Amino acid sequence: MIPVQTWLRPLVLVAAAGIATSAQAPAPVTAPAAGRAQTPAPARSASRTTPESVGISAARLERLHRGMQAFVDRREAAGIVTLIARDGRIADVHASGFQDLEGRTPMRADTVFRIASMTKPVTSVAVMMLYEEGKLLLTDPVSKFIPSFNGQRVLAADPDAPAEPVPARRGINIRDLLSHRSGLTYGFLNGGPVGAGYRKNGVTDGLTTTSMTLAEAIDKLAAEPLVSQPGAAWNYSLSTDVLGRVVEVASGQPFQAFVHDRILKPLGMKDTMFEVPSTLWPRMATVYSPDGAGGLRPMKDPETFGNTVMSPIASYKAPRTYFSGGAGLVSTARDYARFAQMLLNGGSLDGVRLLGPKTVELMTTSHTSDLPPSGLIGGGAHFGLGFRVVTDLGATQTLGSPGLYGWSGIYGTVFWVDPKERLVAIMLVQRYPGSPVAAAFQPLVYQALVR
Repeated sequence: MIPVQTWLRPLVLVAAAGIATSAQAPAPVTAPAAGRAQTPAPARSASRTTPESVGISAARLERLHRGMQAFVDRREAAGIVTLIARDGRIADVHASGFQDLEGRTPMRADTVFRIASMTKPVTSVAVMMLYEEGKLLLTDPVSKFIPSFNGQRVLAADPDAPAEPVPARRGINIRDLLSHRSGLTYGFLNGGPVGAGYRKNGVTDGLTTTSMTLAEAIDKLAAEPLVSQPGAAWNYSLSTDVLGRVVEVASGQPFQAFVHDRILKPLGMKDTMFEVPSTLWPRMATVYSPDGAGGLRPMKDPETFGNTVMSPIASYKAPRTYFSGGAGLVSTARDYARFAQMLLNGGSLDGVRLLGPKTVELMTTSHTSDLPPSGLIGGGAHFGLGFRVVTDLGATQTLGSPGLYGWSGIYGTVFWVDPKERLVAIMLVQRYPGSPVAAAFQPLVYQALVR
């Protein structure tokens, strides 16, 4: 089995930083022409800016561009798109390498990527929108919305603990789900009896095809024991998929429709969706895996890596019945920058307000400081309501700022928002397992800031 840390920890370590406080939207950008990365053309409209005008060195950006191209040249990535925005303006969008190696299709700024767990912040925003509307409280038990979560049991991994599940001391609440303190897990992450039960009983991880609806799949999950008492430990998990079902019940609208109608459409995120139509597939990046000979090969569909089963093509095509709040979306760098900019602006963008500033503040505050450190979150950080949040910059052992927040995806993507530097950074790549790009991306972004 491929160790979880091989693919997840390097991504998580860099999944938090910054985006500007200005309410101005990111500007359209022109994609590089072909193959090897090209330096973006100078700004030609008021909505696009030069790097120097926002305190970013164009010369130092070339280090970032060369660094990304080096991953392509070493055959560690097929292609990469990076985006940096500061003070509400896009300062740099850069495409390196190829969207599809076999067809020699150049990577473009508008290439569409599977963002996987970068879906989690979007779902978390949906939940907090309903919180602001009085449809739910963070202290509400999940069973209020999903009755199958009544009477949860806990099956500890400790060999000295009881071999049979014991009753949970309290029910899982909405805050537990948002902060991954629920006691749920992922089948592909947990090698113990709980994870084995997930796999045996067909609990979906949201990464492959299933005929179940969201309601059916979450009820199946609710029948499984927990790995810890609710609130007692941090376990990265299917909690955000459960939140998708909570959104359905609390709003009276299918989860995917709520996300589209209330978040994606208002923000103008036209290339972000759960189901990819045939017209968009020519812009989809191919997912690659190491070929065992120092290169890359296209991932099969489906393909199994240890306990992880992934479907990079079929699971994104209609008709889809399970819409994963934790892993289901595709997006582009420009689209996701609009979502990140909304967060940095305190919940609004281009006159559209999704959340109030105090709600964003609550989401990006640590909600796990009372728990032991987690290797998956990394040093110097805790978890908020949908994001990793840096609390001790020195302990992160990389460049950044206290208070930066963000997250990553299993296919190698990462984003962060840095309120102190008024910065948004996004890196999109499609490789599993073990993408090495994200850990290098963060210092290459910050070294380009000169004021």
